[in-house]
Amino acid sequence: MATEEPKRAWEQQLRDAAAHLETDLRKVVTFINDEVVPDVRKNGSEALRAAAAELHRLAQRMDEHAQNKSAPPPPPPPWGTPKP
Repeated sequence: MATEEPKRAWEQQLRDAAAHLETDLRKVVTFINDEVVPDVRKNGSEALRAAAAELHRLAQRMDEHAQNKSAPPPPPPPWGTPKP
């Protein structure tokens, strides 16, 4: 019966730790829902707008590059031409 006492004490400590973990987990979920999610929603739209502006600029550069490709290429520099 002497081995029963330490086993029960260990099991009680485990139950207590599980209860503390459940309480802490609830607090973390509440914090995420109350603090993090609203900021992500607010700042997420701003981030999407910034990304859209960057994509718009990239599309403009691609269009300009495509227009320049249709023009004849510039002549090579005189120092880059090989001598026969």
